[in-house]
Amino acid sequence: MCGITGWIDWETDLLHQARTVREMTATLACRGPDADGVWLSRHAALGHRRLSVIDLDGGVQPLADRPGPEAGAVLAYNGELYNHRELRTELEALGHAFRTRSDTEVVLRAHLQWGKEAPTRFNGIFAYALWDARHEELLLVRDHLGIKPLYWHAHRSGVLFGSEPKAVLANPLFRPELDAEGIAELFALPAAPSAGHGVFRGLHEVRPGHLVVVARAATRELRYWRLESAEHRDDAGTTRRTVRELLADAVERQLISDVPLCTLLSGGVDSSAVTALAAAARERAGQGKIASFSVDFPGSADRTPDAWRTTRDAPYVEAAADHIGTLHTTVLVPDDDLLDARDAVLRARDRPGWGEMDASLHLLFREVRRRSTVALSGEAADEIFGGYPYFHDAAALAAPTFPWLHGKATPADLLRPDVRAEVRPEEYAADAYRRSLGEVPRLPGEPAADARTREVFHLALTRWLPPLLDRVDRVSMSVGLEVRVPFCDHRLVEYLWNVPWALKAPEGRSKGLLRDAVRDLLPPQVTDRPKSGYPSTPAVRYTEVLTARARELLADPNAPVFDLVDRELVRRLLAEGRPLPSPRTAPNPVGGLDHLVQVDEWLRAYRVGLR
Repeated sequence: MCGITGWIDWETDLLHQARTVREMTATLACRGPDADGVWLSRHAALGHRRLSVIDLDGGVQPLADRPGPEAGAVLAYNGELYNHRELRTELEALGHAFRTRSDTEVVLRAHLQWGKEAPTRFNGIFAYALWDARHEELLLVRDHLGIKPLYWHAHRSGVLFGSEPKAVLANPLFRPELDAEGIAELFALPAAPSAGHGVFRGLHEVRPGHLVVVARAATRELRYWRLESAEHRDDAGTTRRTVRELLADAVERQLISDVPLCTLLSGGVDSSAVTALAAAARERAGQGKIASFSVDFPGSADRTPDAWRTTRDAPYVEAAADHIGTLHTTVLVPDDDLLDARDAVLRARDRPGWGEMDASLHLLFREVRRRSTVALSGEAADEIFGGYPYFHDAAALAAPTFPWLHGKATPADLLRPDVRAEVRPEEYAADAYRRSLGEVPRLPGEPAADARTREVFHLALTRWLPPLLDRVDRVSMSVGLEVRVPFCDHRLVEYLWNVPWALKAPEGRSKGLLRDAVRDLLPPQVTDRPKSGYPSTPAVRYTEVLTARARELLADPNAPVFDLVDRELVRRLLAEGRPLPSPRTAPNPVGGLDHLVQVDEWLRAYRVGLR
């Protein structure tokens, strides 16, 4: 993976702005520790940081169709194109000559051949910027599910963009400010963020399956991919076989790498299936055993199960690793290490995140990166097969809101009365829900219950999954690790979109379709393990330290978080020993404290102004 950034300006000569462009590029060094490059012309500047994964010697970027500032097309690319070999063969037959083995050149030449239709031919994870000097036009393109991030900001005479907000923040044209919408995103919808909203005022994300076209006359957004609803005609056996074939093909494609590769193994059916399919593909190719990694905490065996974390990972990880035959490592994360990692994950995400869950993921990825550059993950299986508790909760399904928010308090409950009057968090959340429902591709004549299930799947894919993918990308890339997600292969997502609930959850079994499709690969206790979410630390010390920090904020008359949050309400809740409302939907007594402290840390560290 890599980091990209750039600057389009119709009034400024960017040939004289090399220093600023290099400063923007340098902010992304963690995403691309292996090399950097900058390309400048009068009205366009592109920067690139490279993590070498394929064609280690030939994939230098930005990549131009010809040398120098007179290039007709220049590409800064972040991603992996899993079908680049097939596309290369097709393009060579059309007369294109390649100078490298990299998938980057395939993307460039695909655009030279097919223009804005090129992304419709791609299978992969990607976010890239292509400057077309012939038409003075910039394309910003993001993959189908939004696995790779890409932000942009329209200024008076052009556009700034970057893989992460920090790249845009490095340009003096952009000021870090938070307005009413940004406050609502952070406090009312932290678990259901609006598509395309970058939290900072004036900052946008390229939406999944979209491209943004920047020209002198206008900046416009185009959609190149969407889910389409149709009647599912395959019987149960054919459906199981198709799911298995699509998943196996996705895993095998994603094993392509010129650097060490591993899997993330939690002991659930999702990550275990990916690991088993990867191990089988490597065996067919005559390669060695695959390495796998998991995370655990001291004292985790004593943790009380809940609806989201039903079982402890360790026994299932051991069973899966032994059955598959992986070279397994468990990364043990002490609570002091979690506390030390808080600043690193804040800088990685450029916004308040999920506290100790981000910190433990950072520490896991840091250890993985010592031995591997690429990791395969089981992320997104629950969104496409319906594995989360809210898919099986009648009250949550019937609620007129995002199902995972049903009955949950949000940090918006802590807002000061004057801020609440301006932000109107309940109205903002309700409007976001209505807009989300308006985007669902309907199937005419579908029974009401099936139509509602379809709505919930769409909400999960477009509002629940994006923050999970963003978390994995930003935290992994902060240590230079590329995480691939086979369950996000758009062909698999398209197929499962139309599979009815009765086939996805046969006999009411959560993710029964997936379990049955991979049953021969795994031991029964892993195949039939109930859904259990990402683990959190049971450490008392973590809570004690955060509580102390919150009390220090209460005593600080200049703490910026209390420009937003009701100081006396927080004081009362802490005095009564009651948890603060958490931004997370999974039970976590420290989640609200984490959010309060992290918002204050973010406002200070990023010098965020309030509007």
